[in-house]
Amino acid sequence: MPKPHRILILDGHPDETSLGRALSRAYQEGARASGAETRHVALANLDFDPILRGGFHSKNALEPDLVQAQQDILWAEHIVWVHPVWWSNIPALMKGFVDRVFLPGYAFSYSGASPFPRQLLKGRSSRIIYTQDAPNWYYRWFIGRPSVRSMASGVLKFCGISPVRLTDIGPVRRSSEEKRAEWLRKVERLGMARA
Repeated sequence: MPKPHRILILDGHPDETSLGRALSRAYQEGARASGAETRHVALANLDFDPILRGGFHSKNALEPDLVQAQQDILWAEHIVWVHPVWWSNIPALMKGFVDRVFLPGYAFSYSGASPFPRQLLKGRSSRIIYTQDAPNWYYRWFIGRPSVRSMASGVLKFCGISPVRLTDIGPVRRSSEEKRAEWLRKVERLGMARA
């Protein structure tokens, strides 16, 4: 399988000074160094209502930033999500973005009586880079990684985006500057590999 050339990086941390923002930029730098085209979107900088008012049954007009986000997703061959794990899940900002952007008719659709959707975003791969304060073994074996299950299976694979690879970063709390620099180098190498 050829390496993706068009990479979209979606930063789901609302704080521009966060480790997550630095990780998303490190991935982008690595991908650009490898010759890939990249687009970086900090979800916190988008102007949109994160509430899917009326659910999927109402036809809420998308704000211009969300129209552009949908175009960016269609442009991308590989989508990288960077987010913190808060209360064992993705931040509300990222959940609101998914609710408003991954809509029926754009990301998936149903036909007839089939319970299975048509996956409208096939042909793309993804990586989820998540930061957390808990050790990964605890989050995985004692909590069950709900953010991973929700995003990887419940959203991305449901819409046809596969494979979905994972990178856990943590525990972040009380991590040293040296450890953070190591994580940044690790993520930059992932970008260089376009993985």
